[in-house]
Amino acid sequence: MRHRNLVRVAMPVVVGAIVIAGCGSNKSSGGTSGGGAHTVIIGMSAPLTGPLSALGLGMKNSVDLAVKQANAAGTVKGWTIKFQPEDDQADANVGGQVAARLSSISNLVGIVGTLNSSVAQQEQKAYNDQNIVMISPANTGVELTQGPDYASGNKTRPYASYFRVSTTDAIQGPFAAKYLYTSGVHKVATVNDQKTYGAGLTAQFEKEFKKEGGQVTSHQTINPGDKDFSGVISKIKPTNPGAVYYGGEYPEAGPLSKQMKASGLDVPLMGGDGIYDPTFIQLAGAKSNGDLATSVGAPTAALASAKKFVQDYKAAGYKEDFSAYGAYSYDAANVIIQAMATALSGKTSIDAAARQAIVAAVGQTDMEGVTGHVSFDKYGDTTNRVLTVYKVTSGAWAPVKTDTF
Repeated sequence: MRHRNLVRVAMPVVVGAIVIAGCGSNKSSGGTSGGGAHTVIIGMSAPLTGPLSALGLGMKNSVDLAVKQANAAGTVKGWTIKFQPEDDQADANVGGQVAARLSSISNLVGIVGTLNSSVAQQEQKAYNDQNIVMISPANTGVELTQGPDYASGNKTRPYASYFRVSTTDAIQGPFAAKYLYTSGVHKVATVNDQKTYGAGLTAQFEKEFKKEGGQVTSHQTINPGDKDFSGVISKIKPTNPGAVYYGGEYPEAGPLSKQMKASGLDVPLMGGDGIYDPTFIQLAGAKSNGDLATSVGAPTAALASAKKFVQDYKAAGYKEDFSAYGAYSYDAANVIIQAMATALSGKTSIDAAARQAIVAAVGQTDMEGVTGHVSFDKYGDTTNRVLTVYKVTSGAWAPVKTDTF
């Protein structure tokens, strides 16, 4: 069908808490009190330093909270959970080193991460080879779960131990395209950073935008780390687009938006979840009002199911905000914890069979999380396809439309 319907979803009703409230500091050990005699480890790979650390630290803190709560509740009977976060610096090569290090730990059974799809590509195999479950709260690159030929309809799951609680670019890109076109923007220029996430997201956006009847007036690329976008802007400006769609993350998107407006290309910049962070607005400046972003799920603060998570996070005293992926990281950690509670019952050590049982239990997940219902399809993708469009309004991100695609 040329046109796909968007169905309005109501906000979820209050659901039961997954685990009891926890207290604690912002240390990353996950705590040891209240647990059992045996130790099991949940690891994390995320950018804890560098330009994307605002997102990574929110992820880390949210998993830390989940682990502390599970230990306090004795959720995995007989076991104490230790949390071991590692800094992948949003770099694929560093991520490969992180995966080699974490996958060699004998009592590590699960990973929450990564933030970046390109980093996940470097890490998936190492964890899968050891039957270590990996659940990303943020990866949206379609090929991670459906293989490199997904676009031709030949979907093949590359790694059985990889799952994600965020929806994919095959949903997010078209969702953005549909929103722009139905909002009256029929001509768009695109820019992407050539990374797995940015290039894939842009490709999906362009495909749907053209299906809707829109025109892509210019297709440009940049490199991660670029700071001067005058060349790209000079190519886009004469094509008179009604908006610029950017595939990438906020370190480049913010300055691109600022330089667009300064050059007289005073149209909205729209991007995906990679730009949905307050840092984008800081980098883009006062004229970023009207810029747009999509992000997975409904706004955390608006979800009745997330109210307790938000309260507990604040009470725990973390210095950083839980950011765009905190609630999803919390849910990912709790999926692993619930799987451990099932698979490690009666066990006193971690072996290949225990790890395989945890992977199998994750695949059968059917629970209410802070982000809504959590379950996975046969590819390891979330069955939750809710997304939200946000607009910069008075210097802050404000939700303008929440739907399922």
